[in-house]
Amino acid sequence: METTTTASATPPTGNGGWITGWDPEDEEFWERSGKRIARRNLWLSLFSEHVGFSVWSIWSVMVLFMSPEIGLGFTAGEKFLLVTIPSLVGALLRIPYSYGVTRFGGRNWTVFSTSLLLIPTVLTAVFVMRPGTPLWVFLLIGALTGVGGGNFASSMTNITNFFPQRHQGWALGLNAGGGNIGVAVIQLVGLLVIATAGSTSPVHVAAVYLPLIVVAALLAALRMDNIDAVRRAPGMLAEAVRRRHTWWLSFLYIGTFGSFIGYSFAFGLVLKSEFDFTALQAAGYTFIGPLLGSLARPVGGRLSDRWGGARVTFWNFLGMAAGTGLLLVASAQNSFPLYLASFIALFILTGIGNGSVYTMIPAVFARQAENAVASGGSAVEATALARKLSGTVMGIAGAVGCLGGVFINLTFRVSFGGAAANGDTALTTFLVFYLVCVIATWAIYLRRGRARVPVAERAAVAAHKEAADV
Repeated sequence: METTTTASATPPTGNGGWITGWDPEDEEFWERSGKRIARRNLWLSLFSEHVGFSVWSIWSVMVLFMSPEIGLGFTAGEKFLLVTIPSLVGALLRIPYSYGVTRFGGRNWTVFSTSLLLIPTVLTAVFVMRPGTPLWVFLLIGALTGVGGGNFASSMTNITNFFPQRHQGWALGLNAGGGNIGVAVIQLVGLLVIATAGSTSPVHVAAVYLPLIVVAALLAALRMDNIDAVRRAPGMLAEAVRRRHTWWLSFLYIGTFGSFIGYSFAFGLVLKSEFDFTALQAAGYTFIGPLLGSLARPVGGRLSDRWGGARVTFWNFLGMAAGTGLLLVASAQNSFPLYLASFIALFILTGIGNGSVYTMIPAVFARQAENAVASGGSAVEATALARKLSGTVMGIAGAVGCLGGVFINLTFRVSFGGAAANGDTALTTFLVFYLVCVIATWAIYLRRGRARVPVAERAAVAAHKEAADV
């Protein structure tokens, strides 16, 4: 039977119960015990999400091993399709995974979702070395790895409720960055396997992650907590869907996270196709971009805490457009150094943009809460609604943004399968999209002085005062 603990006292570690009355905006509670509890859950959630991202992106490594040498001579188009399927499934699972946290609790859902990663990882290890295995089998296993993509949404929905508004950028950036870096880590593991065991031993990559999945699930079960603040009021999803900012923020997230995950999955294949690299040559570079992009995500959150998410996002999209333009120049000159440098810069910018757009989500709804309080509304209700909407919209934006990865890989598939057999058509398409994002960010969030940093402190203070007066 689960126990219930109030937020005014430090809950027993790993009691499997719910902490009730969780309010990180209460500075006394935050300093006394809330901060320690929140950070513990952040680190454990980050580890589980990291492993989930690695499993989700495992086929970006497996396709580098696929060659006639091991009886798997698929075309470039078939390989791009194989790395597209996990991205699609991960996108579709993000909303139900986000709901899972609000229904079952952050600790409980983390244990379940992490344990589920064992299924696609075992299947990958079993089938990847079987010569003559048809493409549909790999597509099915790739679809199952999509469950790792859902872990991001559930982790972000959970962690945003643990931290006060003033620390949202840092906490969400660190949590997401630590998860994103799983893409780079598994690609680095792939490089080490190719360099030591050869390009015919992909099973070792999957074998590395089986014990890590077990450890992550056990730590979540023993050390994480469920908090009542994560529970979503009935109809919250429908309410979020009706908000126009939900869809504008999701659109911007397509440009940042969609680009990050799409490029991460496709980078090795792009290098092999564009410059006729071997598996070892491609693997030697593929981890660099995702690694730096992941590390840049907390930077985007920090910059947004200081300058405002909208302003950082605007300049970031301009930088992404410029980086894509340089890629086109490098492709025309067949310059690998310029191509690699431009792509790495683009990865870094996607990371910064991921942090800035996700920081915008709670900030936008905090601003609406301030406006509601200024109009005479209840500060308690307005602040609570803003926090619950933020968690819901993070799930929606994560799902929609993830579809950008599908778009990236399908566009590369068409581009490399065309008459020119290069990525120029895809890059031109991405350049136009980034320019549209620049215009949208300015028009919706920056013009007419909209760049003011939306902060919820005044609403939170009023909420505590109102609660004290009751």
